[in-house]
Amino acid sequence: MTRQRRFKQIDVFGSTPLRGNPLAVIMEGDGLSTADMQSMARWTNLSETTFVLPPTDAAADYQVRIFTPYYELPFAGHPTLGTAYALLEAGIITPKNGKLIQQCGVGQVEIAVHGPQTLAFKSPAAEIAPLPAPLRAQVTPALTGGAVSCRAVPQAVAMGIRWLVVKMESAEDVLAVNADAAALDALITASGCNGVTLYGTHPAGGPAHLEVRALLVKQGALVEDPVTGSANACLAQLLRQQDFAGLEALRHGYQVRQGTCLQRNGRVEVNFTDGEPWIGGLCHTVIDGRAAF
Repeated sequence: MTRQRRFKQIDVFGSTPLRGNPLAVIMEGDGLSTADMQSMARWTNLSETTFVLPPTDAAADYQVRIFTPYYELPFAGHPTLGTAYALLEAGIITPKNGKLIQQCGVGQVEIAVHGPQTLAFKSPAAEIAPLPAPLRAQVTPALTGGAVSCRAVPQAVAMGIRWLVVKMESAEDVLAVNADAAALDALITASGCNGVTLYGTHPAGGPAHLEVRALLVKQGALVEDPVTGSANACLAQLLRQQDFAGLEALRHGYQVRQGTCLQRNGRVEVNFTDGEPWIGGLCHTVIDGRAAF
């Protein structure tokens, strides 16, 4: 039977509305089966759709399930911030001492509420491993147009979702990449990753410290994610593990620009508290209403 469910579509990490990454939030997910959730996520056709449920963890404020149009994810970054913001704006949850606890597939994720529209999540722990030597020769052919750094080995970084993180020579090289979809798909598959995250530094006085792009291949087609919380969390964990080698100026925090090639203006603020990375940014409500399904 069709039911009206509270629904918001949130722009996450955008400098202004419509410049970040959209997220659909179903704030009343009770009574829905996994198949129902997957059908709705397939219908919205956004990178992720979230469904809010009562927590089963007594320490959590709410539980969320996160779906792409194709499968469920145990964790993702912009859905974490966007869901928390939607629930706060709707008055469904209230922070305690400026913090929220989200329950999801990777367990508890702590969220800090810095302002009416500004939130940050504490990065989950990450597993980090260098790309196996036999696969490294596949990186440059997959990332045509931009110069891959010869001083950094690509790393597979996992926190529920797994990104192959590749350092480019500069922010300009990040933006110059015109990826070969077939070669990139082969690299992603061989490395066991979900996608590839590129990063490079801007010169002093530039629009941000780092330029980031997140590239995936879906059904044979190249897809670029506008602004990616999990990719930036993976990158932050990697930089921390490497002790910011060559990037010491970022040790206490930095700003990322992402989505430039998609005419977005994503801004991600990364800060370190007691050595742990927090990934933050702005949220804006674009659509507020009800979904009937």
